[in-house]
Amino acid sequence: MTTRIVELRKGILKKNDELAALLRQRYEDAGVLVLNLVSSPGTGKTTFLERTLRELLARGARAAALVGDLETDNDARRLAASGAPVRQINTHGICHLDAEMIAKHLEGWDALGPNSDLAVLDYLFIENVGNLVCPSSYDLGERIRVALLSVTEGEDKPLKYPTLFNSADAAIITKIDLAAACDFNRDLAVKNINEIRPGIRIFEVSAKTGAGMDAWLNFLGETRSKTK
Repeated sequence: MTTRIVELRKGILKKNDELAALLRQRYEDAGVLVLNLVSSPGTGKTTFLERTLRELLARGARAAALVGDLETDNDARRLAASGAPVRQINTHGICHLDAEMIAKHLEGWDALGPNSDLAVLDYLFIENVGNLVCPSSYDLGERIRVALLSVTEGEDKPLKYPTLFNSADAAIITKIDLAAACDFNRDLAVKNINEIRPGIRIFEVSAKTGAGMDAWLNFLGETRSKTK
């Protein structure tokens, strides 16, 4: 039975990786920068993404979001308040998004014009289901995988969930406005992140105050320019 389960899992991941490779080429052909945001529940991922979308739109960028949740469209409605087009993906108990789910939600961004496709976007953000384990195994074809942790979660999060941080291209420490109140050890957190993923880009931000957002947005712009 154990062997059968392992074989089934390998088959599922192989199928996902094949579709993810097709999606990656599709993103590249459209010239859109796709980012996969992964964190545990309560990290402030939605608030951070909402601010990111607002800031990008204010700068004249064209950005949209896909939002993964087990149930409800609460986060999608919050993100839509930014003015960006948003689509909800409900997984109904599945603890992660996969490439097939993403592929089904890429057609016709009507809010951007009739029969719109990915080419009308500069950025597409995928807000994954709140989980630090399952999403790390599933490639969504993204250019950038972002691992988020908040100052309220503790400095050892990267050590407890190394697979995610090792597979990430950037790490974001959120809620830095609460760092002092939480007695958060910033140097230790950065050390732990680098222990798992040496040299990874690390951003320290507060979606509430705006601290650190310029560095993050500049990174997005620089990375986006390389997709053209």
